[in-house]
Amino acid sequence: MPEDRDRLVSLFDQACERAPVERAAFVERQCGGNTPLRSELERLLSGLAGEDAVTRLAGGAPLVPGTRIGPYELLERIGQGGMGDVYAAQQTAPVVRRVALELIRRGMDSAQVVARFEAERQALARMSHPNIAQVFDGGATQEGGPYFVMEYVDGGSITAHCDRYTLSTRERVELFIRVCEGVQHAHQKGLVHRDLKPSNLLVARRDGEDVPKIIDFGVARATTGRLVDRTRHTMVGQIVGTLDYMSPEQADPTGVDVDTRSDIYSLGVVLYQLVSGLLPFDLGSVGDLGFSEVQRTIRDQEAPTPSTRLRRQIGTATAIAPLHGTDERALVRQLSGDLDWICLKALEKEPGRRYASASELAQDLRRYLDFEPVLAGRPGALCPPESRRAGRPPRSPMQREMAWVTRSATPSASRWRPRATCMWRASIPTTPSRSRRAGW
Repeated sequence: MPEDRDRLVSLFDQACERAPVERAAFVERQCGGNTPLRSELERLLSGLAGEDAVTRLAGGAPLVPGTRIGPYELLERIGQGGMGDVYAAQQTAPVVRRVALELIRRGMDSAQVVARFEAERQALARMSHPNIAQVFDGGATQEGGPYFVMEYVDGGSITAHCDRYTLSTRERVELFIRVCEGVQHAHQKGLVHRDLKPSNLLVARRDGEDVPKIIDFGVARATTGRLVDRTRHTMVGQIVGTLDYMSPEQADPTGVDVDTRSDIYSLGVVLYQLVSGLLPFDLGSVGDLGFSEVQRTIRDQEAPTPSTRLRRQIGTATAIAPLHGTDERALVRQLSGDLDWICLKALEKEPGRRYASASELAQDLRRYLDFEPVLAGRPGALCPPESRRAGRPPRSPMQREMAWVTRSATPSASRWRPRATCMWRASIPTTPSRSRRAGW
């Protein structure tokens, strides 16, 4: 059945993104008692170490280098998007440049998948933002298969990039703010991405500057107007997205309440992982209980703070901290307080309790970087945002006058310092790096 094939394609894509040791649990919770689906998925996954399982799934070999599609010469296959294979290609006319060409996979050209593929092209064509991969062209091959051409991003996922270049917590937050700006632009154009995750947030280093790019709007949903005239691939009862980054309302099979706030939740998961190296929930641990238990975890279980997760996993923290250019104790201190609460506010179960927009999340992160009071606070705190700092009780006028927030990375330093002390420190000429805490 086409529905079973579409589901098989979706499950295979999700399994490929997971570590080999996690795939068995993933298959168990996704397939349950569907023996034919389980057998076919396991057969495909077993071939990952040998022949190209994607090729077998798609029903044909990938296009060979040198193949021409219009003015584009394919160089190599560089990955898989939501519905198609992505190739690095050389454009030869009217300009010469390197591009990324996404071509719908052979064997996936059902009416629904083609409609969703065209919707992705239309979604990207709507937008013009430096942090969203730009669409240059689109069309159809001689066989009638649709394709579109977009900006080539020579980089890896945002998490891999940050670890590769040992970016500090501050640098990671600054990079993430630019992602939020791109998401805000998409939302203003009436689009919900619905699959925000590190592999769809690529980062290229250009002239020493890190430039994030949002890709793969293959499961995007229009909140204003119709993207295409054909039937959309995403229907009621179909779960679309990646479970680890999926909002509670998106995990609901009806999917009727998915709006821009669902992307805020996914951004919260990415931020959580970016600053701590861990995900809010270990969904692999509930694999034996089936998909309904995964849904219950996403819907009902409260996420621990990033600093709490690191404290509970000392061995993991010891391995992660060097990738942030610091040690495990300093990393936990950097996350404790404001950054903890910012993550949890984005991860609120009720959409109305999250940040109202991606720009509001970005603004709170800027306050964090600038040592200003943030909107987020300890969950359940009753004090209003303007008199709250990391969930603490409201300060008295004298406390507000004397207190000055400094996020020090040294164990002996106090978090609260007299204003006079900070004024004295500000009068001393320092380099920008000395005016921030160690590790930033």
